[in-house]
Amino acid sequence: MRRSGMRVVATVSVLSLIFLYWNWRGVRVGPTGVEASNSVSAFVQNAIYSNRITIFSKSYCPYCLRAKRTFADLNEHPFVVELDLRGILLFIHSFIHSFILSLSICRLMLQSVFFFYVDDGSQIQSVLLDLVGRSTVPQVFVNGKHIGGSDDLRAAAQSGELQKLLSST
Repeated sequence: MRRSGMRVVATVSVLSLIFLYWNWRGVRVGPTGVEASNSVSAFVQNAIYSNRITIFSKSYCPYCLRAKRTFADLNEHPFVVELDLRGILLFIHSFIHSFILSLSICRLMLQSVFFFYVDDGSQIQSVLLDLVGRSTVPQVFVNGKHIGGSDDLRAAAQSGELQKLLSST
């Protein structure tokens, strides 16, 4: 009976690792309709082109808060990528899935959680630098068009350009 129980434990652990990997690798469809890879560049492109408004932000940045407030004032709901929280959120996501799938296998569960802890915020900033020539935050995109940072967003809002972009969808 003990051998059978160990086989179930091993099967559940392997299945949880496969499930975690599948969710972590993030299969997504990009703007061309082609399945994107698990690369950071593909994630950034998908975030920009799959959402009406995308803000790459850091949770503690006052300029990022100002950009988010600008859209809140317009009653818009952007897709926000918090670069400083991505590793933490991935950790929690992996922990929950490991716990559900592994149940009482604490040792293996914790190993799989830490294995899938990835902080890719700095890699996303590097991709943004290659894409738009800036690595600072916030970086705002509306309908796939790069608006810029907080000051650029404010200028676009004051000139009416932002409202035109938002109404063009």
